[in-house]
Amino acid sequence: MSPQTETKASVGFKAGVKDYKLTYYTPEYEVKDSDILAAFRVTPQPGVPPEEAGAAVAAESSTGTWTTVWTDGLTSLDRYKGRCYNIEPVAGEENQYIAYVAYPLDLFEEGSVTNLFTSIVGNVFGFKALRALRLEDLRIPPSYTKTFQGPPHGIQVERDKLNKYGRPLLGCTIKPKLGLSAKNYGRAVYECLRGGLDFTKDDENVNSQPFMRWRDRFLFCVEAIYKSQAETGEIKGHYLNATAGTC
Repeated sequence: MSPQTETKASVGFKAGVKDYKLTYYTPEYEVKDSDILAAFRVTPQPGVPPEEAGAAVAAESSTGTWTTVWTDGLTSLDRYKGRCYNIEPVAGEENQYIAYVAYPLDLFEEGSVTNLFTSIVGNVFGFKALRALRLEDLRIPPSYTKTFQGPPHGIQVERDKLNKYGRPLLGCTIKPKLGLSAKNYGRAVYECLRGGLDFTKDDENVNSQPFMRWRDRFLFCVEAIYKSQAETGEIKGHYLNATAGTC
C-alpha cells in the first residue's frame, strides 16, 4: 500500500490486547436522558479489577471485542460505545460490584426487543473475565419505548368485535397447554365457548409443534367458533399465538 492510499485506520495501528477500562470506563460521563441504562451485578475473576470488569461488560455488550482491531478507526467509538460510568461494591458481599452502564440509543434497532436484549443480555454473560454476571435493573427511555407500535387496537375494539358491553369479557387458556391434537384442541375450544365463555386463547408455549401444527389448530378452532356461535347466537372468539414464524 502506497503512502497515498494508506487509510486512516492503518496509520499507527498496532494489533494486540489492551485493558477495557482505557476505553470503556468513563466515570466522568454524564448520563443523557436518551441513554439506555443497565445495572449489572458483577463478580470479577481473581486478579481482575472491578473497573476492568465493569468496562468489559460495557465493551462486550456494545462495540468492543477481546482485541484491538484496525476497523475501530472506521467508525466513531466515542459515539457508539457503551460506557461503565460508575461501579460500587455490594454491601455485605465479597468481590461483588454493581456496574452501571450507559448505552447510546443508536446502538439498538427501533421497536426490537430481540435486538435490545441480544446486546445487553447476550454473549457478554459468557465472558471469561467474569466469574458471575446478573442484570439487576434496566432503564429504557421514553424515546425508545415510543418506537414500539404495540397492539393495533385496545379493549374497545375487542368489545366491538365480540359485541359484548357492560360486563367483563370471560375467557380461558386451553389446557393441557401441550400435547393435545388439533382436533381435540378444537373440541376443547368448542366446549368452552358453548358453555358460556366469550373467548379462548392459546398458551404462549403453543406454536406449531409436531403434535399440533398451527394451520390445523386454526382450522379446528374456526370450526369450533362457528359452531358455538350458531348454537348460542353470540359472537365468540379465539386468540391464536402468532408471535413467531408459525403461520
